[in-house]
Amino acid sequence: MQFSVRNWDKDYAKTVRKRVEELEVFLEGQISLPKNTSDISRFEAEVEAARTAGIDVLRTACLSGRRYETFKTMGEFQDFKIKAEASIKMAEPIIKKHKIKLAIENHKDWLIEEMIQLLNGFDRDWVGVTLDTGNNIALLEDPMEVVKALAPYSFSVHLKDMGVEEYEDGFLLSEINLGEGYLDIDEMVRLIKKSNPDIRFNLEMITRDPLKIPCLTESYWETFDGISANQLASFLHGLKKVNSKKPLPEISGDIVDHRLEMETKNNQTSLNYAKEQLGFT
Repeated sequence: MQFSVRNWDKDYAKTVRKRVEELEVFLEGQISLPKNTSDISRFEAEVEAARTAGIDVLRTACLSGRRYETFKTMGEFQDFKIKAEASIKMAEPIIKKHKIKLAIENHKDWLIEEMIQLLNGFDRDWVGVTLDTGNNIALLEDPMEVVKALAPYSFSVHLKDMGVEEYEDGFLLSEINLGEGYLDIDEMVRLIKKSNPDIRFNLEMITRDPLKIPCLTESYWETFDGISANQLASFLHGLKKVNSKKPLPEISGDIVDHRLEMETKNNQTSLNYAKEQLGFT
């Protein structure tokens, strides 16, 4: 699994390592990039703790939110790009020093070409990708094309299946149990393993209300240079073909215990599918 390494001391890191060895599982860390030079010491302390715990891959993200919701203008997005690159430049010598890989998630922030351009500015042995198989649908990119493009850069995976449903401003997007959505998960796994046979897969099955992707509104397009009308029409037409046959699940208003029950059931269903259909043990 992946787990935050924030505020770990060496004793706690050693305890984590012992527990991971007892359970015979893998552990990847989650870490925030350094925001500025004064944040570098925090970042290095967390990297050191991760290494003590036996972690060899750290997942991170340049943006915690979603591009089309976080930024209101192209100028704001361009400023984010500059700061993100600067953060990775501060992180790179530290991860190389401690021999731990940094895996940046495609987190509804970068288009394929933008992310590859970013990655090519760094040492590919140490700076790569946590490949999320569903996120870039929100940016109107074909998820299989995302996998094909980013698999060669990937150190880790967030494996998920997705369902879509039309709504007045665009479409709704939900994580769906593996095998119940429209993604070709089997082919995605094959392509990713072909690029990196030793890569580890993290199931990311989020039980939540569908995300609204308002791609038919003007505000959605503020941080994009734009795509042609033909491309947009083709993408939306493609979604019509895979539109969920039943309403996407909603949990708002449910009591916490019921949400937990749904979350547990969904994860178990997906883990069983991974074992029975995808060859995971």
